[in-house]
Formats: sequence, C-alpha cells, structure tokens
Amino acid sequence: MSPVLRRIIYVITYEGLAILSSGLILMALGHQGLSAGVAAVASSAVAMAWNFVFTTLFEWWESGNPVKGRSTKRRVVHALLFESGLTIVLTPVLVLALGVPVREAFVTNAGLLLYFLAYTYIFNLGFDRIFGLPESARPRHT
Repeated sequence: MSPVLRRIIYVITYEGLAILSSGLILMALGHQGLSAGVAAVASSAVAMAWNFVFTTLFEWWESGNPVKGRSTKRRVVHALLFESGLTIVLTPVLVLALGVPVREAFVTNAGLLLYFLAYTYIFNLGFDRIFGLPESARPRHT
C-alpha cells in the first residue's frame, strides 16, 4: 500500500471511530444525541486543524533550533504543548456545542483528552497489526 493511501485510510478510520466513540461518551454523560454529535464532529475538525497549525509551528521552531533530533524530552514537551493548546481551543467549542458552562466544558474536555490518550495508543496498535507497519518503521534487512 502506498504511504499516501495508508495515511488517508488512517485519518478516515481514526477520525470516524473518534467521532463515533466521543459522541457516545458525551451521550453517556447525559448530553442529547444531536448536541453530542455536533460536539464530536466539531471537536474532530478543530483537532485536525489544531494539529496542522501546531505541527507547522513546532517544526518551524525545530528547524531553527541548534539541537537536532527528537529526544524523549522533546517528544514529551511536544505532546504536552499540543494537548494543552488543544484543551484551550476545544473548550469553547464544547461550550457552544453542548450549551454548558466553561468549567463543565473544560472538565469534559480534560476527560475526553485522557480517553484519547488510550484510544490513540490502542488504535495505532490495531491499525499497524491490520495494515502492517509503514516502510519507515520496518526493520532493515542487510
């Protein structure tokens, strides 16, 4: 499978299951189906946009940094900054979509972000088992 096709299948599958599962979680928390669905779809769209913006800015900073490579420390900082920014940009979305106060939206958002830490790990593990590792991650045989 080509790398581009693999990425397309990955994004569609990841986001589709993310929208479904987060919508169901919001409904289980007592939100109406329509508002839960709107919140799930809007959150997915905002998360993808934030990922693009954040990654662009991070890679711009990284390109000018004299220390090259991606150490564990840099990856942890990247993840923490990404999730912190996502919390900031998603909280107002949840306020509007769910019609809840900022504090409730923030707590809901924090819970969803914790869920997505596990979801992303499990999804990636399953995706790689079903579709195999990408060429860049396969061991080289000499």
